Amino acid sequence: MTTLAHLQRMDHGSQFRAYGLHAGELTNPFLGVDHAWMSGPTFPPHPHAGFSAVSYLFLDSETWIENRDSLGGRQQILPGGLHWTAAGRGVVHEENPAEPGKTVHMLQIFVNLPREKQDDAPFALALAPQDVPVVNLPGVKVRVPLGAFAGHRSPLSPPTEVQLLDISLDDGAELSVPVSAGRTAFVLPITGSLTMNDQAVDSDGAPVPVMTASANEQVIHLQARQGPVKAVLFAGQPLSQPVYWQGPMAMASPEALAAAVATYRRGDLGGL
Repeated sequence: MTTLAHLQRMDHGSQFRAYGLHAGELTNPFLGVDHAWMSGPTFPPHPHAGFSAVSYLFLDSETWIENRDSLGGRQQILPGGLHWTAAGRGVVHEENPAEPGKTVHMLQIFVNLPREKQDDAPFALALAPQDVPVVNLPGVKVRVPLGAFAGHRSPLSPPTEVQLLDISLDDGAELSVPVSAGRTAFVLPITGSLTMNDQAVDSDGAPVPVMTASANEQVIHLQARQGPVKAVLFAGQPLSQPVYWQGPMAMASPEALAAAVATYRRGDLGGL
């Protein structure tokens, strides 16, 4: 079964704009995805707890991101690379474009953690652009930053197993992607127009079809409608747990959320 999730346009000053998909009840285990353009410092150092904050830069980004966190890490996220911060019981981080006046084209992805991992110590994973597997098919190129496709698997082993495919289609090209039983899946259009299982999907902020989890394997069939198309496919097994939010923190119980907030306010998550 397919349902619709709605994108929202978001602007933070003149240096950050995004189409945000925040429909965790439909896209579980993905709490939200922002397709964003960032050209300057936008968000000051901020905490996360209970989920993973993932940044993926598209290859057409004009510059890279400087990432810092309270674990003492300093990371360059290059175009085509991915950085996964598993917040666990809490971490503080910051990401800014490396070169003033140049624009980062990226995805900000928020992936829930299983309840039993939400109190784990935070950690980070990084994937360099040259280490992302690439599948080339007639008229189709698929980068595999997370999960697996067509016999190629990402070298990352994140704490929540998900699939992320960066797909480029020539005009009229088609691609079929199997979705394992028990997994939710959706396709976020980045540029151009395509069909997903004969349903039109456009990059102009139109609703995004979400394939709900099924007991049987399903297939997503994509076809470029006009000119070259770029889209990103997400898939993952829903987590059977509640989500309690407060700002940039989300836990599986009100008590755990209150504890995480108190820890941050005491300054026990550290700083940059």
